Amino acid sequence: MQPIKVGLAGYGFSGQSFHRPLLSHLKEFQIEAVLSSNEEKVLNDIEGTTVVSSLEELLQKDIELVVITTPNHIHYSMIKQSLLSGKHVIVEKPFVTNSKEGEELLALAKEKGLHLSVFHNRRWDADFLTIQQLLKEEALGQIYTYEAHFDRFRPAIKDRWKENKIEGAGVLYDLGSHLLDQALTLFGKPHWVQADVFPQRNPDKAEDYFLITLGYDVLRVQLYSRSIVLDPGPRYQVHGRKGSYVKHGMDRQEDDLKAGKNPLSEEWGMEDEENWGVLTTISGDDVTSEVIPSEKGDYTQYYLGVYGALREDKPLPVGPEDALQVIKLIEACKESAENGRVITMA
Repeated sequence: MQPIKVGLAGYGFSGQSFHRPLLSHLKEFQIEAVLSSNEEKVLNDIEGTTVVSSLEELLQKDIELVVITTPNHIHYSMIKQSLLSGKHVIVEKPFVTNSKEGEELLALAKEKGLHLSVFHNRRWDADFLTIQQLLKEEALGQIYTYEAHFDRFRPAIKDRWKENKIEGAGVLYDLGSHLLDQALTLFGKPHWVQADVFPQRNPDKAEDYFLITLGYDVLRVQLYSRSIVLDPGPRYQVHGRKGSYVKHGMDRQEDDLKAGKNPLSEEWGMEDEENWGVLTTISGDDVTSEVIPSEKGDYTQYYLGVYGALREDKPLPVGPEDALQVIKLIEACKESAENGRVITMA
């Protein structure tokens, strides 16, 4: 087996907590170089790698794949430069900050014959995989409402780029990317979008609240992110003609990665029973409820899918067209919130 040589561009929270441990544990990948201003931190975490101070220097290394984990507003320029240098690219979500940039990059990747993918890892959350399985089995019948939350209790605003009013900052690009990608994965492109998006804690900072409604035929999808929620309710509620699925708690993989646990261990991605969801179904006049064990979450499947695409010509685990559709929905949400109207999706 020939491992894929990787250049990691950026070593902040995402690079250190998500990409480095996944890549380091998978024999299919080898981190050759890291772009970072903190050489000591990188070398403490990744033995034998090289630390560089510029993207140009990174692209000169013997690498096939660039993994970009830098702030959102420089994704476009770094992806473009990497593709022009003949490298495959993975970028942390969100893909870019506007769809025009995304369309240009899709065309460039196609022209160069290179793979371009976005790290929408929440497709491999245990609870989301469980919902996918229930829908595949038609356990709920026709779906009428789907509600997903990414709520937090963070009354204090940190002085960091994600919370300052700059291009690509705020929860719509950050957490909205996850929830919109999941909705698109389950139900496809909506007919229309209506959204309320604004900075609830401080009007001079980036938005920290959203409520998005996606309209299909009879289906309504509602997606929430709120920064002042001390006692969150269900993370997911899915209601259909045959029944309902209600799920509390967060997937544990992020916390386990930050704690240094091995993503290849047998217990990886297994949710605690206390967080399993409840499936309530109706048959005739009989209503029954049962606790449903969550599927096994597994973020390594994203990177194994990337390996399959680069080495075995398989489809990417997240295609750039999917990531571009997320950006188009974010733009529709922003337009809806600014103008107070429903936006029809072309």
